[in-house]
Amino acid sequence: MAAVQQLIPSLPWFDVSDPDSPELDELARRFKLHPLQIEDCRQRPQRAKIDEYGPYLFAILKHVVPKNVRLHFDDFDVFLGDGFLITVHQDDCPMLAKLCQHVEQNHVDRLDRILYLLTDFIVDEYLVVLDESSEEIEKLESAVLQRPEPAVLHDIFRLKRRLIDFRRSGAGMRDVVNAMIRREGGTIHDDLDPYFRDVYDHLVRAVDLVESQRDLLSGALDIYLSAIANRTNDVMKVLTIYGTIALPLVVITGFFGMNIQLPWTSNPHGIWFVCALLVVSTLTVLLYFKRKNWF
Repeated sequence: MAAVQQLIPSLPWFDVSDPDSPELDELARRFKLHPLQIEDCRQRPQRAKIDEYGPYLFAILKHVVPKNVRLHFDDFDVFLGDGFLITVHQDDCPMLAKLCQHVEQNHVDRLDRILYLLTDFIVDEYLVVLDESSEEIEKLESAVLQRPEPAVLHDIFRLKRRLIDFRRSGAGMRDVVNAMIRREGGTIHDDLDPYFRDVYDHLVRAVDLVESQRDLLSGALDIYLSAIANRTNDVMKVLTIYGTIALPLVVITGFFGMNIQLPWTSNPHGIWFVCALLVVSTLTVLLYFKRKNWF
């Protein structure tokens, strides 16, 4: 399959699925793209940003790419100029198929509006993943109370790392969209400002959700550590009780185990007297613990 495709035949929208392909160099020569930006497309990952080079705009967006059980934020590079739109990404991007379908169904013929739709689709994926994270956190909060195990701790740290990535990418995307709103004229027309403000609001909400979920995970981690500490305290409590109960038994059996003449050594019922003494000492220790409410 070719590395460059014109996704909509009636629009000068060129999609590059391999940043290292020579076709990107041909597009750069054709539309006079800056070589530093082509380098940014190939040196991945980059931070989310937006730059304006003369007659065109260059933006690096961060979109979510699921990889097995982990999430990865990949660069989605966009060149928007007067009469052309170039998108650059790595490998296949299922989101583009949905975007093309939406563009064709709604007869979108403006390239700057396609840029808005692309940004909106990317941010919507953020919210979907964050909703899934909220459900996972709810399950973790239940699990950390019922069975605080190392697997639960692993899930907590995995989600915390994911939220750190979300925080970094979401904050960068928020700055990019804010810069798009503040621009006056140029390749993005002013009538799209309300739409970009809506995307900006979604990003603000996404960043707020990330902070809330990080607080919930920190609380779950505290509960986990408290549960482990309580479990350790219970184990130590039981062991202490067993040790305290065994202490007088060890003393008594050690006393009567000495190889000297002791009371009841010549008595045929001496063993029963010693056993009764062991039982009485055990019951006395248990009664003392009970009165102290230690168990």
